[in-house]
Order: sequence, then structure tokens, then C-alpha cells
Amino acid sequence: MLFLPGHRPTWVEKAIRAGADAICLDLEDAVPAGEKEAARAVVAESVGRAKRLKPNIGVLVRVNGLPTGMTGFDLEAVMVPGVDGIFAPKIEDAADALRFDTLVEWFEQRNGVSDVGLAIPMETAKAFANVEAIAASTPRIGIILGSTAEHADVAREIGFEWTPQGLETLAHRARVLLACRVAGVHAMTGLWERIHDLDGLRAFCDQGRQIGFRGQIAIHPSHVDVINQAFGPSPEDIAFYRGLVEAYRAAADAGSGAAVYRGRHIDKAHVDKATEWLARAEQVTEFDAAPAAEGEGQHA
Repeated sequence: MLFLPGHRPTWVEKAIRAGADAICLDLEDAVPAGEKEAARAVVAESVGRAKRLKPNIGVLVRVNGLPTGMTGFDLEAVMVPGVDGIFAPKIEDAADALRFDTLVEWFEQRNGVSDVGLAIPMETAKAFANVEAIAASTPRIGIILGSTAEHADVAREIGFEWTPQGLETLAHRARVLLACRVAGVHAMTGLWERIHDLDGLRAFCDQGRQIGFRGQIAIHPSHVDVINQAFGPSPEDIAFYRGLVEAYRAAADAGSGAAVYRGRHIDKAHVDKATEWLARAEQVTEFDAAPAAEGEGQHA
């Protein structure tokens, strides 16, 4: 999920060219206070344009948080056809999530849109402490982000000293991941702020995938390809899991509930994991292969 400033409409094309699965048009931190009102109309137009350029891309909008008093004005403007989700900042407990849910439902009805999800970042100590209740609060929540940014709200709130290895946030991220698994919510990780350190980004992505995350947010187009490679299925992995399923089926046909595959013991549990992994890999591959809408072209 690639973030871009909501008041910069020309960045939509750049974000789509970068190959992100989703974009998040930001009305919060990325937009100066004096430009927020004008940015709402820009974001509403950008939602539709993004969908015309790449119909299957996810389009979210980060609105201003509930304490600002601007949330309703933001939602009224940006809840337009094509918006897939609202990125809801500064959620600290289940009650906050339900307040957002109520607002989104209201503006769905008012603006004639439907099926708008919520993406919720863990940005405060209270949020991390309440992540299980937040994740279970409403089925509208589709994504929870285990935030780890070096200089963002979460670092100030919790007081950790950031390192590239990320061990200081490992426990917090693991708690988010487990809460998401229990609630059936997609868990994402992020954020890597060092724009030019792609090797560091790659290591951070690999760690996130190893923990169990299946996606990451980005703030620069140059990071998208690294993230996609880290979290996407490689040809080698696809061949491995297909071979595993075939080896088990051959053993099962011969009357055995287990087999040895590439020197590893495998049984039904391994096949269940491989089957689920392959289904996700197929979804990702289909998304990447989907053609751009007429008019985008190779040069867009």
C-alpha cells in the first residue's frame, strides 16, 4: 500500500506505475493545514481517476482523526464511488473503531457507496494495548497495521529507540499479528523511512514476512518493487509448494498419510499450508497480470 499526498493529483499516475496493490490518498499528515479543505475535492477526483487507470487497484483515503473535528467533513467529500477503504488514524480502543464504523456507514448511505472497509494503524501505546479488542470490534476492519516508523507517533508514544533490525518493535508487531489472525483481519507491517536504503528495506520486509505479515506500506515508489518481491510468490516457491502437494497426493494414493519431499517429512498439515499458500499466490499473480484500463498505456 503506497501512500501519497492527497493534494498532489499527478502522483496518482506515478503510484500506479510503481506497481502497488493499493494506494492511500493522505488527507492527514501529508497535507498542510491550510490546504486540507481544497485537498478533499482533489482526493475525491483522484479516487475515480485511479480506478479508471487500474480498475483492480485498491484505493483508500487516510482522513483526519476523530479529535481534529475534521473527520466528518473529510468523509463527506471522499466517500465516492471507487473508494475501497478509509485509513482511520489515532484509533486507541474499540469505541474509537466503532465511532469510525458509524461515520462510514452514515456516509455510505448518504453518498450512495457501499462495502467501504477500515484500515487501522497502531500508532499509540494505548492502541497496541487494546489491539485485540480493536481487531474484533467491527467486521468493517479489513487491515490493521503494526506501525514501527522511526520518527512517527508510535516511536514517540512508546519511547523505543529505533534500529534497522527492528527487535525493539518485534513484540508489538507480533501482538498485532496474533490479534489479526484471531479476528480474521489482514495484518500489514511498516514503515521504512530511509528512502535510499533499499538493502535495509529488503531485510525489514523479509523479517516481516518471516514473522507472518503478508504486506507492508510504503511512502516512496522506489520501495514498491522491493516490497512486492519480498511478500510476493517467487517461481521457486510456487514450484516447491506445487511439488509438495503432488508428492503427498502420490503418497496418499499409495495408501500412506505421509511422505518425504526434498528431504522433508510432509503430511496433511504441510499440504493444508501449501494449498492455502498457492491459493494466495494465484490471487497475487492474477492481480499483477490484470491489464491497465484503456488509456493508461505503457508510458503512463
